[in-house]
Amino acid sequence: MTDAQMADFGAAAQYLRKSEKERLEAQTRPFDIRTECFVPDDKEEYVKAKVVSREGGKVTAETENGKVHAMVEDQVMQQNPPKFDKIEDMAMLTFLHEPAVLYNLKERYAAWMIYTYSGLFCVTVNPYKWLPVYNAEVVAAYRGKKRSEAPPHIFSISDNAYQYMLTDRENQSILITGESGAGKTVNTKRVIQYFASIAAIGDRSKKENPNANKVSVGHRLS
Repeated sequence: MTDAQMADFGAAAQYLRKSEKERLEAQTRPFDIRTECFVPDDKEEYVKAKVVSREGGKVTAETENGKVHAMVEDQVMQQNPPKFDKIEDMAMLTFLHEPAVLYNLKERYAAWMIYTYSGLFCVTVNPYKWLPVYNAEVVAAYRGKKRSEAPPHIFSISDNAYQYMLTDRENQSILITGESGAGKTVNTKRVIQYFASIAAIGDRSKKENPNANKVSVGHRLS
């Protein structure tokens, strides 16, 4: 989706996907796949580092903060190339492991992009602030688009369930999980908001039996 197409999302665009210029700049930073890695850290779980030496199954690596760590090779996890920075679907990562997932979510969160796909799932990180990504303009921008045609969002999940319901005439379910306080109730409200909005817009060309097709929305603790 180009910058011109992202304009359909209005003020929400910057919170959903970075501009083509910003993405290109991030992807062209210097990178050496042989040495760039993640190493365990007592405070931050994992930090970025560069391998200084390898010998006899042991690795010495220097972190971004200048600290030098010696560890067994199994503790060192490779970084993904720059083209995967802030990737929207983590299932596409070359190296799919815990530090890569945490780093990607952290980087996207730092840019206020709180929605990220992981295969069939949509991961949401609570921003603890109001973001302008739920207005009528955003609803209209996601209306009728496949998941691959727009940035990650709870509205995309909702619309895909709705479209499957119309075309396949099968019951659809959206399951929202997470710990207490993670935002399950809020996201459930967003799904209901989306359905209410598109129902108000109305697709008069399709006449479905309201008793035949249902989308169920539920949430539970993980």
